[in-house]
Amino acid sequence: MGGASINAQYPTIRETVINLPNFDDRFIHYGYFVGINSYDFKFSYDSEYYKSERNDIEVITKAGFNVGLVGDLRINKYINIRIEPGLYYSKRDLMYPENPFFTDDSDRLREIKSTYIHLPLMVKFSAARINNFRPFLLAGVSTDFNLSSNSKNIDDNFSNVFRTNNQNLNYEIGLGFDFYLYYFKFSPSIRGIFSMQNELIPDNPNTIDPSPWTGPITKMVSRGFAINLTFE
Repeated sequence: MGGASINAQYPTIRETVINLPNFDDRFIHYGYFVGINSYDFKFSYDSEYYKSERNDIEVITKAGFNVGLVGDLRINKYINIRIEPGLYYSKRDLMYPENPFFTDDSDRLREIKSTYIHLPLMVKFSAARINNFRPFLLAGVSTDFNLSSNSKNIDDNFSNVFRTNNQNLNYEIGLGFDFYLYYFKFSPSIRGIFSMQNELIPDNPNTIDPSPWTGPITKMVSRGFAINLTFE
């Protein structure tokens, strides 16, 4: 009776089950990811544009999606090199301020759809594992090949065609968490993507000089963030 009473007062403490205990010892492993993204543009304007007291171009961001593969190379216990080739689809609308040249709202609106082949090379810095949980930071560079850039199109905004460069270079930073499940590792992460190149292709020479769409812009770069759900 006494023993039963003691056991009732001090129940047995169950040990935490460690899932995939040797997963991070692999030299190379693979996975895939799915996610969402949102891209913006940052503009730099010609000095004469500001003298005219006009408003900035408004960027209306839309949610996009990402899907791709993961290749992971172990350097040591806390550092991994990763390649994450993927397909990123995004959409942005540009709303231009009032201009005497614009006769209706359709002239002020430009829809920019981007389909990127996204090729990042990332360094993953992981903290010590705590049971089935491990936080990490990401940093690296990436290049994009934009399949929807219209860079080869001879038409321009005077024909309602907004053109951007078909290749771009970015730097990326992010953070996430590894969750070690019974059969696989699940890693949600968020990252910022920042272009380092001017993506704008100016309009062709025209009787209207400069172009009301591209003339005031000296530089246009993408900024975005992505949320990826990775399965390894």
